[in-house]
Amino acid sequence: MALSSFDIDAPRWDQSTFMGRLKHFFNITDCRTALLPDSRLDEAKALVESCRAGSVPPGTTVEQLYYAKKLYDSAFHPDTGDRMNLIGRMSFQVPGGMAITGFMLQFYRTVPAVVFWQWVNQSFNALVNYTNRNAASPITPKQIGIAYVTATSTALATAVGLNLYTKKAPPLVARWVPFVAVAAANCVNIPMMRQQEILNGIAVTDENGNKLGHSKKAAVKGIAQVVISRVTMAAPGMIVLPIIMQRLEKYKFMQRITFLHGPIQVMLVGGFLIFMVPAACSLFPQRCSMAVSKLEPELRDSIMSQYGDSVRHVYFNKGL
Repeated sequence: MALSSFDIDAPRWDQSTFMGRLKHFFNITDCRTALLPDSRLDEAKALVESCRAGSVPPGTTVEQLYYAKKLYDSAFHPDTGDRMNLIGRMSFQVPGGMAITGFMLQFYRTVPAVVFWQWVNQSFNALVNYTNRNAASPITPKQIGIAYVTATSTALATAVGLNLYTKKAPPLVARWVPFVAVAAANCVNIPMMRQQEILNGIAVTDENGNKLGHSKKAAVKGIAQVVISRVTMAAPGMIVLPIIMQRLEKYKFMQRITFLHGPIQVMLVGGFLIFMVPAACSLFPQRCSMAVSKLEPELRDSIMSQYGDSVRHVYFNKGL
């Protein structure tokens, strides 16, 4: 195959199937890519852009192109092409998420600990949500601040309220409080951080990438899918792990190493997240579609008047 005609943006795996998307996200959420210096990422971007321009450097192999695209997808925003901040990248979800979630699950008994770790988690989530938004819909610093405060307040109110409410409940119920707080906050954090998309709509295109207009309904669909994915990402580790830890803590050897319970939970959460981050991202296609018939009447009529029945679906980046 002539590399000058190699389509580097063509999906390596079938994105219409869950397994195809799972392979794709296992590839780009590889936490090892988070350790690479910016200079290496910029080299990968340069190679990707050269390939797009049809001028692949002599001696470049297909595997080198695939690896460059892996680094590009893991570190650069799909809408803008700008390098994303390290903490907000999906490739940082495993190391970042395992540390924060592990300590949330460990330090759930006292109100100060609950407040601190929920605040840390929501700060992390806010940065991830902002980094992976649909960048075609800008958000102001004021809106970012309101979104952050609202989501953090929701998480704290839920966690502290349930923490106090479950004082007399079985120990396992109290261990599940962090997950309920995280789920509730995600339902607030993501829509608030991406409120501009809901208020003004997001850009929708035909299957060839030709812009057709902006749709609020498409924004709502995309954001709802992201909320579901994020809650799913956290669920196994935050629901199953407390059960495991409660049983482990009954053994004498675990009672002798209470100082290691936190690090043990961090490592176990990491085991869950290595699989759950790509799996949750794979639940829905990143290039989301929506039937023209389900769009706002004005946009639907505009598309119908210009294209008739030739355009039946619109496409948009739902973000991660």
